[in-house]
Amino acid sequence: MSGMCGCCGALRPRYKKLVDAIFPEDPQDGLVKTNMDKLTFYTIRAPEKLDRVGEYLAQRLSRDVSRNRKGYVVIAMEALDQLLLACHAQSINLFVESFLKMVSKLLESRDPDLQILGSTSFVKFTNIEEDTPSYHRRYDFFVSKFSAMAHNNNQAPDVRIKVRVAGLRGLQGVVKKTSSDELQVNIWDKVHMDKIVPSLLYNMHDEDSPSPSPSDDTQHASQDQDTTRPTTVAETCLRDLVCRAAFGSIKSVLKPALSHLDNHQLWVPNRFAVKCFKIIMYSMQSQYSHVAIQSLLSHLDDHTRDSARIKASIVGVLKETVSIAAAGSIGPSVLEVFNTLLRHLRLSIDYQLTGRRGSQGSLHKQPINEEEEKLFQEAIITTVGAFATILPDYQKIEIMMFIMGKVPIPPQDGDVGMLAATGVQGEEGNLLLQNMLLKSLHQVALAYTSVSMTTTFSTVFLDPLLRVSLVADVRVRLIVQQILHTLIDRHGNSEKLQEIRIPKYINDLDLKVEKCSRQDLAFMRKHGPQFYSMLYENLLQPDNTDENFHAIYCTMALLCVELGGEDVLVELLRLTLGLQEIACKPQEESELSTQHICKLHAVLAAYLNLISQLTAIPALCQHVTQVVETRKQEAAYFLHETAFLEEDSLEQVTLPDTVDSKLLFHQTAISEAMASSGHEVSRLSQPFVPLRSDFPSQSRYSMDVQSINIEMDQVDTPGRERKHPGEEITFETLKKTLTEKTPDAEDDEARRREVVEKFQNAPFEEIAAHSEARSQQLNNKLNEIMDMVSKPSVDASGRVVSLSGPFQVKSVPVYEMQFPDLCVY
Repeated sequence: MSGMCGCCGALRPRYKKLVDAIFPEDPQDGLVKTNMDKLTFYTIRAPEKLDRVGEYLAQRLSRDVSRNRKGYVVIAMEALDQLLLACHAQSINLFVESFLKMVSKLLESRDPDLQILGSTSFVKFTNIEEDTPSYHRRYDFFVSKFSAMAHNNNQAPDVRIKVRVAGLRGLQGVVKKTSSDELQVNIWDKVHMDKIVPSLLYNMHDEDSPSPSPSDDTQHASQDQDTTRPTTVAETCLRDLVCRAAFGSIKSVLKPALSHLDNHQLWVPNRFAVKCFKIIMYSMQSQYSHVAIQSLLSHLDDHTRDSARIKASIVGVLKETVSIAAAGSIGPSVLEVFNTLLRHLRLSIDYQLTGRRGSQGSLHKQPINEEEEKLFQEAIITTVGAFATILPDYQKIEIMMFIMGKVPIPPQDGDVGMLAATGVQGEEGNLLLQNMLLKSLHQVALAYTSVSMTTTFSTVFLDPLLRVSLVADVRVRLIVQQILHTLIDRHGNSEKLQEIRIPKYINDLDLKVEKCSRQDLAFMRKHGPQFYSMLYENLLQPDNTDENFHAIYCTMALLCVELGGEDVLVELLRLTLGLQEIACKPQEESELSTQHICKLHAVLAAYLNLISQLTAIPALCQHVTQVVETRKQEAAYFLHETAFLEEDSLEQVTLPDTVDSKLLFHQTAISEAMASSGHEVSRLSQPFVPLRSDFPSQSRYSMDVQSINIEMDQVDTPGRERKHPGEEITFETLKKTLTEKTPDAEDDEARRREVVEKFQNAPFEEIAAHSEARSQQLNNKLNEIMDMVSKPSVDASGRVVSLSGPFQVKSVPVYEMQFPDLCVY
């Protein structure tokens, strides 16, 4: 019997003998390297035997696993790894099938060591570049098994960490092996991503899991310790996964990530969500950044009925995501992004007022937490500013116009119901919506860099903005002034002009002043009356706070500094004198309080002091300084130190019915000072008349028609005095000229009616005869002109005048001249 066994053993195939020879009698001795070299050489010389070698090794490994002989299992896997690295034959696919069967066998084992061994061998396999493609290989089992290992909850912390790290690296290997080969299984399918992405995020968030027990070797690097922590490995795997994702695969990663954050309630607080999306944004290609932004916006839409805290956290993640996105990478539908955010802002305001969420058909009454809603609204406003930061300036202008189009505008005559169209309940809702939308607009304006006023303030944007500046709400008016500061200021002067004061020297303010461009001067000629009337109405609002006065003063000062051409300067002086006239009315006739009048005088004094020092006209500076000094001695409540800094003392002030002329700025003194420096001051004598409260709706060329004064002067020459017209042309004169009918106009009208009636009532033959006669008359006149041209000239005595000299030209009619062919068309 023993001889028979020996005989059968001698008949065993050579590859089996070589495989058996690599296993020592004692597994502690490890792989027999000399025999392993023989096996490797054999498989390279006879690659057709490779699949049989793999199959036989799989049989041995399966037997050893079932018998729990770990030492031989380790040797078998080591032999398989070496054969994979050495052999790249055409039949390698069959060998790989055997290899994957052995890895599957190890992963199915309940022994953590065998699972880790199988994962390690699989990772080594994924690092091998195969020469031949595989069309039928499947990795579904490995995705499921590695995901389960990544969620391992073994009681022993060291074992749990090692198994999780092995599972995460296995998932990374699967992605690496399949993502680059289109013929492989599509790893980006939902069924796979729903297992891979949550496994990574689960380990990233499980920061409480302890690190492996430290080694006794004190030289162990901290970086090596980090690579053994599931959190670090999961982050690395997520970066690698997102980096390999193409445009069509990014959403396959983002959707499971968002679902995981929802299922595990990780939005509040949003530190972990921000961390995840920062990793995603920094790992993906920059041109795909808008996909992540769109996914977050869609997810925000899905959470419309959730609490404001959750939505605020999502918006906070969106803000951090936008700050990372490359400029211009938020996709083609820029307006849709802002529309989504503003829609949620409007819904939040509506819910804050009514306590209802949802559409008209499904309204659900819910308890209102105003603090959370305000946090959500502030988060949206901040995010709008973050979005605007990465946009080019031309898109920022469009966004500002878009937001302005959604602001409820105070209705004009005949515009009843305009406010109700916004979808917000009542006047309170409209004021709240105005406040929030204008804050959003201000955030966009802060990110915008003004170059030309014509580009910045289009009519579609400027008209509603100035109309909103006159609403009843003090906060809204203040925000509009802040928006104007941001857009008008191009040299960083607004911060220096926020405080109302009268500096002795203008250099103390350190203002940066440049000459106004021709485009800006043209802009002010066109839209200046709107600005002046807005400032006039704003300063007279009875409920103005100190912040409003400071903001309006800053706007006036910026107009003078940034756009202070000669015409603008004169109009600003007219505005100032007009406001002073209102402030000097007796208390019985005035609707303003004593405090308001004092503050108005203080603003005008500070503003005239600024103009006088900017223009550096000695006579004007002297006049302003004289009035200010007089007020310091006799009426300190008309200066900013008392009016704004010592408001309590204003309650004891009793204003006289007539203000002493020494305390006022005089139009004649200002006109003489301006004229002495060459300014045209004829308009200063005209009283300032503001446009109606709905002035933006008027024609863009609207102006103060009561002060029109047309002068037809000759060009100024040295030593020549300017001539003023003897008769002033007023609005009534122009109206009379346009409406009166002159005799010539009546004759033309009668002639026109006669021609029309003739062509309507006369027979066709008569009309044709009339036209033919007129045509014959024109022909006769033309022949007469041609004859005059062709005949020689005759002097007064009747003699024919000829050319002098030897060259005489014979007169030939034009129509008989012979032209070269090249000259004839």
